[in-house]
Amino acid sequence: MRPFTLLPLLAFAAACSAGGEGVEAANGSGAATAANAPGKPFAVQPVADFDEPWAMAFLPDGSALVTERSGALVWLPALGTKAAVKAPVSGAPKVDYGGQGGLGDVAIHPDFKRNHLVYLSWVEAGTGDTRGAVVGRGRLVTEGGTPRLEGLEIIWRQSHKVEGRGHFSHRIVFAPDGKMFLTSGERQKFDPAQDMAMNLGKVLRLNDDGTVPRDNPFASRGGVTAQIWSLGHRNLLGLAFAPDGRLWEDEMGPKGGDEFNRIERGSNYGYPIVSNGDHYDGKDIPDHFTRPEFNAPEVSWTPVISPSSLMFYTGKLFPEWRGSAFIGGLSSKALVRVTIDGDTAREAERWDMGERIREVEQGPDGAIWVLEDGGKSAGRLLRLAPAGR
Repeated sequence: MRPFTLLPLLAFAAACSAGGEGVEAANGSGAATAANAPGKPFAVQPVADFDEPWAMAFLPDGSALVTERSGALVWLPALGTKAAVKAPVSGAPKVDYGGQGGLGDVAIHPDFKRNHLVYLSWVEAGTGDTRGAVVGRGRLVTEGGTPRLEGLEIIWRQSHKVEGRGHFSHRIVFAPDGKMFLTSGERQKFDPAQDMAMNLGKVLRLNDDGTVPRDNPFASRGGVTAQIWSLGHRNLLGLAFAPDGRLWEDEMGPKGGDEFNRIERGSNYGYPIVSNGDHYDGKDIPDHFTRPEFNAPEVSWTPVISPSSLMFYTGKLFPEWRGSAFIGGLSSKALVRVTIDGDTAREAERWDMGERIREVEQGPDGAIWVLEDGGKSAGRLLRLAPAGR
């Protein structure tokens, strides 16, 4: 069992409401000026504005795709230190928009140069008042400056669809061996995180076409159970591979207890049986140390940071940060750097960005790119780099 570290942290307001919607709902505030405040080890360059941006992915040619939660997919053909040109991508899916739902993550296939495959996650409506996340893939065509997504097909669905509009998670990342990992939130229903007949509250491992690898830990059980890589999770909004090939994720705790976890094959992380936070109605949840059979987080935050995303830095612009994890913070309005030493981790630095940070990515230029969580063209794309670079 891995060691558990609970760090004493700055007293950021939790900004949580019952059911977790408070930390996730867009704040609707305008463009920030605090992100350019002195005292940060990087210069901040605004590059573009978006409506409720959720995710971004860089293409091999240096261009990028950005998702907006209401359903728009946007291509940025050229990115630098000047304002970017935005081109809408046709062929994006129809989404069930509302609450925390809509168009979510975007990722490119490891062999994108050959097959031009783009993966999207979004929320679709079910029967009655139910909904669930899905993942689809299609071929991106950008010739002629009129980008489009061709042949979009759904290759995975959350099971089961349930009522509510929270905790979809639906982050996508490809492993070094080309397998696809997904996060599937427990949809604010608690018990599904421990239910092996559902893929809610889990980290999932699939082939790039949505089929199940034969070497998954529960593959012999069939059905959605075969998809499961780890279980006992809440709302998993960050997923990334470290340079050493190990998989990490961050997730929102309930009232307190945000987590940073190293994801291990077949492991149970305990939610909702254990958590370092409590229920919003005040009921206690036993802490991780009381049930050592469950996998405890490497870092836990109370007060919460409301983690939104995760990236490991490997670039050249900030050589002192190579190998560090970077987490975007929503209620904390922060960019958080975490260092890892073997099986232990700790928060190393935190910068107040003045706005909720929805996404953090490393660009091909070695800069750190972040998306603010604003609506009505208030969600800025920012490039963070050393002054003059």
